[in-house]
Amino acid sequence: MDDERLQFHEMGLDDRLLKAVADLGWSRPTLIQEKAIPLALEGKDLLARARTGSGKTAAYAIPVIQRILTSKQSVREQDVRALILVPTKELGQQVQTMIRQLTMFCSRDVRVANISSKADLSAQRPILMEKPDVVVGTPSRVLAHLSTQNLVLHSSLEMLVVDEADLIFSFGFEADLKNVSCHLPKIYQSFLMSATLTEDVQALKELLLHNPVILKLQGSQLPNSSQLHQYGIKCEEEDKFLLIYTLLKLRLIQGKTLVFVGEVERCYRLKLFLEQFGIPACVLNSELPIHSRCHIITQFNQGFYDYIIATDEQCLADPATTAQTTAAAAAAGKQKKKKKVSEKGGRGKDKEYGVSRGVDFQNVSNVINFDFPPTVNSYIHRVGRTARADNPGSALSFISHTELEKLSEVEEALAGDKADSVLKPYKFKMEEIEGFRYRCRDAMRSVTKQAVKEARLKEIKQELLNSEKLKTYFEDNPRDLQLLRHDKDLHPAVIKPHLKNIPEYLVPASLRGAMHPLSAKRRRWREKPKAEGVVKGSFKNIQGKNPLRSFRYIGGRNRKGEADKS
Repeated sequence: MDDERLQFHEMGLDDRLLKAVADLGWSRPTLIQEKAIPLALEGKDLLARARTGSGKTAAYAIPVIQRILTSKQSVREQDVRALILVPTKELGQQVQTMIRQLTMFCSRDVRVANISSKADLSAQRPILMEKPDVVVGTPSRVLAHLSTQNLVLHSSLEMLVVDEADLIFSFGFEADLKNVSCHLPKIYQSFLMSATLTEDVQALKELLLHNPVILKLQGSQLPNSSQLHQYGIKCEEEDKFLLIYTLLKLRLIQGKTLVFVGEVERCYRLKLFLEQFGIPACVLNSELPIHSRCHIITQFNQGFYDYIIATDEQCLADPATTAQTTAAAAAAGKQKKKKKVSEKGGRGKDKEYGVSRGVDFQNVSNVINFDFPPTVNSYIHRVGRTARADNPGSALSFISHTELEKLSEVEEALAGDKADSVLKPYKFKMEEIEGFRYRCRDAMRSVTKQAVKEARLKEIKQELLNSEKLKTYFEDNPRDLQLLRHDKDLHPAVIKPHLKNIPEYLVPASLRGAMHPLSAKRRRWREKPKAEGVVKGSFKNIQGKNPLRSFRYIGGRNRKGEADKS
């Protein structure tokens, strides 16, 4: 069956594009690529639904690049020919990276610019004045540049792509997108790519597409049970912490793991809790700038961390970042004001931030829903971070009694006509880890509200010190920099060393095989039979002398050799 599928070299693509595809190791197109690329090359408008990780980005990027290369054979004038709209900055950077990889052998002919970041419009203007062939950005940033005429599209645009179309409305970009459409030419080719076909996507279809071909390639929005294993375990608040500590510390869950929680504050609470046991994890915080978030994702992808804790918040109010808001207060040494700004829940979170969608987490083996997702779509997009392409993956959800209704909604949506439950029970005997509970409670006592608060402040303070935008300010105001550097030390949480190691007697007999893979080797080394003959002692032979034999004990005699009468 696979042999009958259309191959990349049969699609009439430019040799430089085919070479880049081969360098990326793509031996054959995915289903969405096989169906969408030929239709796009014919000039059709497309509305494509395919699940996360199915290769949607390349499915539109390849025809976009091919059309630009074809156009440049007859038209030499440099201009913006393609606009790609994305809901999040993280996805913007991912799309730019993908296009650069596909144009590695034709980078002079196809240039791409990403304007998703919150840089000043004036700083991005020179990039747009060079008229890159492809512009990637969020609707709000694109509209801002169109309004200032840094970007002009009404005469040159040939292709419009809306990636993750179902998130565009939920991120509040409806008005921006309609305003952007007013700056576009009357005729252009459009692609809408989405994991779900919601009513909002249907509205976008009416707005942007002309007689589109609709591709619905997967009946299920998640991989089948042979590729993705989904489990659920019912446990309350304290048991959630106990369970995740045990699963990670005993290595019952192995490989790169994404842990989703409900809000940013719980991210830090869980991070500090795990650190008590020597389990390093990082937090993907919507309050930090895009560059910092992408740096964390890169570190995770490169293996610096095995565990990343995140939220999938979408209803984020103020697009101004906390680090920028906090800068003036921190630089002036106004600690109280700084803390108040940082502590306000929704303030300072990035409107264009999204973790469960639009972030290229690589080789994720497991997704843990520490807090059960609020909606069915949220569950699909969280779990869709694993079992991507042909790789296997597992998803484990912790479910409290208050989250049972949400579980029922997910089960009903995913099961369809099937009688079986989608989330299989995670067969784990909680009574076997009861001995760990006192350690869990001991760790929780250290993770106070103040500790969480100071952990967040510490991260923001570091962000201020590393900020490129604030370098000029600190050069003009060196005293403010000194005040920030010599601010009082922050102590996120007291680490108790005794919690790092687990005594073997605490580990249930049924789990000892999974505990500390090196311990068996160490035990075997200790149990080796002693070699016959002379066994070397632990003391080193210093200058040929044995310290035990050369040491002279003169009993209770004094210097004159007389016995000590006392």
